[in-house]
Amino acid sequence: MSAEFPHTPDGLPPLSPVLARLRDHVFEHSLKMGDFTLKSGRKSTWFLDTKQTMCRPDGMIAVANAAFEIIPADATAIGGLTMGADPVAYGIAAVGATQGRNLRSFSVRKEAKDHGITGRIAGALQPGDHVVITEDTVTRGTSLFEAVDAVREFGAIPILITVIVDRGGTCAAMAADAGIAYKPLLSAPDLGFEFGS
Repeated sequence: MSAEFPHTPDGLPPLSPVLARLRDHVFEHSLKMGDFTLKSGRKSTWFLDTKQTMCRPDGMIAVANAAFEIIPADATAIGGLTMGADPVAYGIAAVGATQGRNLRSFSVRKEAKDHGITGRIAGALQPGDHVVITEDTVTRGTSLFEAVDAVREFGAIPILITVIVDRGGTCAAMAADAGIAYKPLLSAPDLGFEFGS
């Protein structure tokens, strides 16, 4: 642990200052140790609640600053499957607006709405948009690729998938198969854990 990053254990892989700041925030607020059952049913000694980072003002800025290091200049919208993507997409878009980066945000509903504005997309996505698909934490990638399918069906083009933390390690290959760039902000090994542990 250093004075600059007081919550980060020693011996972890070095990161850029922007990512190291985000990692320290994740250690302080989002990483829990104990005996947990994950959504997949698997047991784990660690759990991530990255909404604890994304829903704090300093965490939101840390995530957005890290995201804007990798979001392509031609991206026009950001979103993903509700609820995991919502604070990430909306927070990055809001912080980006203060930095001259104009991204419209949206959510992909879990089910299509049959009244009012129908369909699965809620928000400011437009056909032809170049889209960043996001989420807070990914293990298997199912939600991310459900969002990819919905965005493509809507007529927009996913150009990047990013998450705050990739704990599973399987999304890179899935994204490559789908022809979409994949750049997580942090990964399980960045936090000192093996993928899938």
